[in-house]
Amino acid sequence: MAKQKTERDPLAPVRGPIASVRFVLALVLMVVGIAWMAYYYAAVRPDGSGEAGSPAFMADLGDWNYLVGFGLLFLGLIVAAHPSTPLGRGRGVVVGMLGCFLVGLLWICTFYVFSDDLSSLWVFNDLGQLNLVVGIGFMAVGFTYATRWE
Repeated sequence: MAKQKTERDPLAPVRGPIASVRFVLALVLMVVGIAWMAYYYAAVRPDGSGEAGSPAFMADLGDWNYLVGFGLLFLGLIVAAHPSTPLGRGRGVVVGMLGCFLVGLLWICTFYVFSDDLSSLWVFNDLGQLNLVVGIGFMAVGFTYATRWE
């Protein structure tokens, strides 16, 4: 007996729209977070002479700029863990979860391998021991994907 077209395979992956409003918001948050940190590091951070760049509010924040940047990046990843986004359903959940776990592990391992002299590694040299918090933050975001795994 042939299957009717109205019947669905219960094991078939659930497909949804690729570009939802939530996914675009997640991408914007991640890009803004990375851009914030890159701009601070390249243009605003005090150089060897002690002179900070502009804008003044960003220079006044100092190392708190990394909290803003990583906070936006992590928030974007968490927003992307919703089922209405490609990373929040099906195989995307596994990719997001394992990706965050591996990035966190690599971040911590890189910090420990180069901890004697971090001066050659961008961002790592400013964060110092806070690199552990960043690595654990990536792993914590991975757990938000793990809660969506079915």
